Amino acid sequence: METIHNYIGGSIQESQSGKFAPVFNPATGEQIRQVVLSSKSETELAIESAAKAFPTWSKMSPLKRARILFKFKELMEANMDKLAKTISTEHGKVYSDAMGELTRGLEVVEFACGIPHLQKGEHSANVGTGVDSHSLMQPLGVCAGITPFNFPAMVSMWMFPIALATGNTFVLKPSEKDPTTSLILAELLSEAGLPDGVFNVVNGDKESVDVLLTDPRVQAVSFVGSTPIAEYIYSTASAHGKRCQALGGAKNHAIIMPDADMDNAVNQLLGAAFGSSGERCMALSVAVAVGDEAADALIAKMSEGMKGLSVGDYSNANNDFGPVITAAHRDKVNGYIESAKEEGANIVVDGRNPSVAGFENGFFVGATLIDHVTQDMFSYQAEIFGPVLQVVRVKTMQEAM
Repeated sequence: METIHNYIGGSIQESQSGKFAPVFNPATGEQIRQVVLSSKSETELAIESAAKAFPTWSKMSPLKRARILFKFKELMEANMDKLAKTISTEHGKVYSDAMGELTRGLEVVEFACGIPHLQKGEHSANVGTGVDSHSLMQPLGVCAGITPFNFPAMVSMWMFPIALATGNTFVLKPSEKDPTTSLILAELLSEAGLPDGVFNVVNGDKESVDVLLTDPRVQAVSFVGSTPIAEYIYSTASAHGKRCQALGGAKNHAIIMPDADMDNAVNQLLGAAFGSSGERCMALSVAVAVGDEAADALIAKMSEGMKGLSVGDYSNANNDFGPVITAAHRDKVNGYIESAKEEGANIVVDGRNPSVAGFENGFFVGATLIDHVTQDMFSYQAEIFGPVLQVVRVKTMQEAM
């Protein structure tokens, strides 16, 4: 079975940890490869590689760094199909969603290509009597990115293109659920001319994360993931003197007013609630309907609109969304749906256990619509992270707010 290793010092480095995690194709339910779970010493090796590369890379002119990123952009565009299929195979999202993710990531690369202008700094004369003020933008050193499974390309590209363009070196710790994309990006960076050690990928679990959060050579950490882990990342990194940005979960609401254009509202909700199987922090998971008339109209039109949604494998371009990431996550989402039913909500459209011909063992959850949800319900309070839209009924806009 293929094993996904680390990318350290400009090449693939085989791990000797002896620990592995399975990587599945969520559409088939089959394990397609395994990924190493690096040891403390292997994570430290990635940090060491980045630290050694920093003095030379940070002294390179911003223009030369930008030229490497321009070449990386060109190589990414030439490999979009390969990258999208890799994302779809390991994550499960449909091909169009994978291409959209890559396009968003490329926008950050394009922004980073303009870094020579953006790093100019500023100068203010005579801000006080006989006092001038000026600012310099200087690289920090080794930066780390810890990224989630739901956007294996886009979220990492929120982080490393800017860090590299500004003269920092980088260690990326991707999700162990879909790690292959990160290695492809690392290889493309090397092909673009990035010096060895400037960008490294270390695969692992909490052991690797804790090394990145506590090693004194790491100057800054970026994280995207669940709220409890974000709180842990922020508190631990900050306690060890690092700059840290940690993005947690979300519970996004839309208010549906009585005079809403219901056809347009439903059309928007179909994509916002169920796109990418609801596995995104900006998924719109709660519709707050003002008045029973608006709620009834919303439920009727949503139910009808959901009949046209198709869940399945990425290879079928007619599918609107794919499976969720793992069997455990599928069961968790189904558990939230069941809990809503047990607490008195009405399951209008039940997406549990959909029939997907040819992919009977996939981790699928169909589009689900739940009415009469209240704020004290477990399903309301949690970030479901699946293709589930809950409807909360209120009497006034003030109550909705």
